Amino acid sequence: MSVQAQLTKGKITLKGSARTVTEFFIFGINSILFQRGIYPIEDFEVQKKYGLDIWVSNDLQVTKYLDNIMKSVEEWLSLGKINKLVLAVNSRETRETLERWQFDIQLVADQVVAAGETPKPPKSEKTLQMEIQAIFRQIAASVSFLPIIEEKCTFNILVYADSDAEVPTTWTDSDPLHIKNAEQVRLRSFSTDAHRVEAMVAYRRDPDLC
Repeated sequence: MSVQAQLTKGKITLKGSARTVTEFFIFGINSILFQRGIYPIEDFEVQKKYGLDIWVSNDLQVTKYLDNIMKSVEEWLSLGKINKLVLAVNSRETRETLERWQFDIQLVADQVVAAGETPKPPKSEKTLQMEIQAIFRQIAASVSFLPIIEEKCTFNILVYADSDAEVPTTWTDSDPLHIKNAEQVRLRSFSTDAHRVEAMVAYRRDPDLC
């Protein structure tokens, strides 16, 4: 295969992977908003994805907010300029961050294949879907270990991109919205042929249990 053909194939792989990861973020964020009760159940509808029934917001403001962010996220993923995405759940009254869902993003390094060796085959759609399904099942099961959210909340999306990434003029720098004395739970990960995504959730420790 020529060098130019290899470069073209790499770009296609990175672009397709960027779309896959972006779709995961869209459905994953919606699932978290539903499972954690950030909005009432009537603001969601079921969509079929990854062989699962996933609750997706039908609120126009939420949809527009996510769409605007994910356009830049997909572009940065395709250029390898993003390393982390965070969903922060905040109290409407105090602005305190109650939960922080973090997704670390790494580029999967191309493996150098020695002469005579068979290159590693691309990951199958079935394997990828099973990895993503495992994360969604953990999100659904999070109600069993995360504290009940009894107050009204809102959410923010934080995107950690390279310094040379072209940022929309409407975006602003933000506090990292860390949680003091947080408990952390690491979730499952998934990888495409170009990206690896590792997930974790941090939450405010119940002061009565300290």
